[in-house]
Amino acid sequence: MKFDPAGLDKWTAPVSFEVTRDRLVEYAAATNDPIPAHASGDVASPVFAIVPVFQSLLEPALEVVPPSLFGRVLHGEQDFRFHRPIRPGDVLESRAKMTGWEGLPKGTRATVYLECRASGGELVNEQYVTFFVRGFDTGSKVGELGPSHRFDEALRSSPPVAKVGQHVDDDQTFRYGPAAGDPMPIHLDEEVARAAGLPGIIAHGLCTMAFTSWAVLTSVAPAGRLRRLAVRFAAPVLPGQDLSTSIWAAGPSSYAFETRAGDTLVIKDGLAEL
Repeated sequence: MKFDPAGLDKWTAPVSFEVTRDRLVEYAAATNDPIPAHASGDVASPVFAIVPVFQSLLEPALEVVPPSLFGRVLHGEQDFRFHRPIRPGDVLESRAKMTGWEGLPKGTRATVYLECRASGGELVNEQYVTFFVRGFDTGSKVGELGPSHRFDEALRSSPPVAKVGQHVDDDQTFRYGPAAGDPMPIHLDEEVARAAGLPGIIAHGLCTMAFTSWAVLTSVAPAGRLRRLAVRFAAPVLPGQDLSTSIWAAGPSSYAFETRAGDTLVIKDGLAEL
């Protein structure tokens, strides 16, 4: 089994998505987002940006990764670059390409780059999605991976500027799945999740990331908006758990953060730029 470098930098066919106010309201409610502009659907919650591109997310990997390895693929990192908010009435067009991979002893990390544009070609957001193929080392590094957003350990010498507590509802995944258009059964079916080696149904990683987005916006940027939001998914979150997001100032209009469920680090290398 080998990754195919000939599949790199090949754009997928564009996919169109019409944004409605009802869909924005549904997504905000599914992520417990308390920000009035998000809850009313005037603008999208930041992580809603994954919804218009969802269909294009893994398609580029079909050109590179052997199909027999797809059962080992995990969503490792997500990095959004926002050029403007998504608004009701937008008709968005998304496309994607795989840009590179790196073999590591425990698996291979690989990056898909996506862009989302409005009518007329206006760039609305860019996304770097890094996935991890468990237990398969390609033995090589080819192409380009996503930009770094590693947590600076020196920040721990000072206390966080904010700490936000949140609760994942028992029915969170059943609300998030339809709102995001993500029907993966490990988030909805207890038996399927346990058969996959999980303790039970787990929360969608991007739902947890949406929780971190409004934790940042409500605590350190109540009048601002995000220019960049990046995380690494460290461990699954279970419905019913409490989350705690710690946020450090990391430079002008820049914040580093991490999220725990109890003592378990579930989001690491978090970076928010305003």
